[in-house]
This record gives sequence, C-alpha cells and structure tokens, in this order.
Amino acid sequence: MKPVMRPLLLAALMLLTALAVAAEPNLKTRLTDLQQRWAVANYEMRGQPRIAALETLAQSAVRLAALNPKRVEVWIWSGMIQATLASAATGINSLNAATAARIDLERALAIDPKAMDGAAYTQLGALYYKTPGWPVGFGDRKKARELLLKGVKADPAGIDSNYFYGDFLLEEGQRREARVYLLRAQKAPPRPGQVLADAGRRRDIAKLLARIHAQ
Repeated sequence: MKPVMRPLLLAALMLLTALAVAAEPNLKTRLTDLQQRWAVANYEMRGQPRIAALETLAQSAVRLAALNPKRVEVWIWSGMIQATLASAATGINSLNAATAARIDLERALAIDPKAMDGAAYTQLGALYYKTPGWPVGFGDRKKARELLLKGVKADPAGIDSNYFYGDFLLEEGQRREARVYLLRAQKAPPRPGQVLADAGRRRDIAKLLARIHAQ
C-alpha cells in the first residue's frame, strides 16, 4: 500500500466509525418515538383515527427497518405495530397486516430470538391465535401455544409474556391456568419508558380477571 493511501484509509475508517456511533442514538430515539406513538394509538384512540395512526406508524417502521435491517429491535417493533393494526383493521387489510407482522417477527427471531426478553416469541404467538385459521388466514393454535410458552420461558416475570399466554389459555377454556398467568402479569415490574403501555396492559389484565371471576 502506498504511504499516501494509509492516512486516507485511516480517515475513512474513522469517518465510518463516527457515523455508526452517531446513528446509534438516532435509532434509539426513533424507536422510542415509535413505542410512545404506538402506546397512544393502541390505548387512547378508537375507530378510524386509531387505524389511520397505526397505518402511519407501520409505514414509519417499514422505513426504519429498511435503514437498519440487522437491528432486531426494529423488526420486533415493526411486527408489533403491524399486529396491532391487524387487530384494528378488517377484511383483507387485517390479513395483510397480520402477514406483514408475521414476516417481521420471523425476521427478528432469525436475528436474535432472545432480544427484548423473547418479545418476538410472544408477539408471534399472539398473532397465531388471534389470526383466523385456514382457509382464511394462517392462524394455528398449536403453534401459538408453543411460541407463547417460549415467550414465557424467556421472560417469566414479564407483563406481556404472561398476559398473552393467560389470554390464550382463557380462550382455550383453561380458566384456572389463565388466572395464574394473568396474576403473574399483574405483578410484573414496570418497564422503563413504557408508563402508558404498562397502564394500558394492566387495564387489559384487569378486564380478563374480571371475566374469570364473573364466570
């Protein structure tokens, strides 16, 4: 290598390193923004405004994933947003969002299944029991149970892992077992930076427990 090339190469490497370091906080900020906007749309909005907000969020998540294809957190949040949109939308729009969510969450699992305390397992498991089965959709309750159990194993004290498995068990008619997991979800420690999401999820838990007690 010519002597003059060494300084140029070193300068290029230093620039790439600086750009990578600078991009990291920006990605974290954009993910936090997605999380907060998702919590507002999911827990504080209803009807068409909720669907419109989730559609906008989904588009933002897709763009962020395209810029950061190796970052597992981006795929998890993109999948979660698409899954929420699937539950809010109807007809073919719901199925399209569910399919997009499945693809994103499977990508996340391929990168790092342990990321975010196994959140991809939990979210994908929830998607499989909330989506209609064949011939309408890809729903599969056996697969849902397997994935949800992996989510609980990865995050045994987590609010989402226990909530979704409890919800699934309640749908399966296993009231006593569902109550165990819902109570565990109710006692889950607060998640940093997710005050609104935690409050909304605790309301969900309270509703399911009330259903169990009323039966």
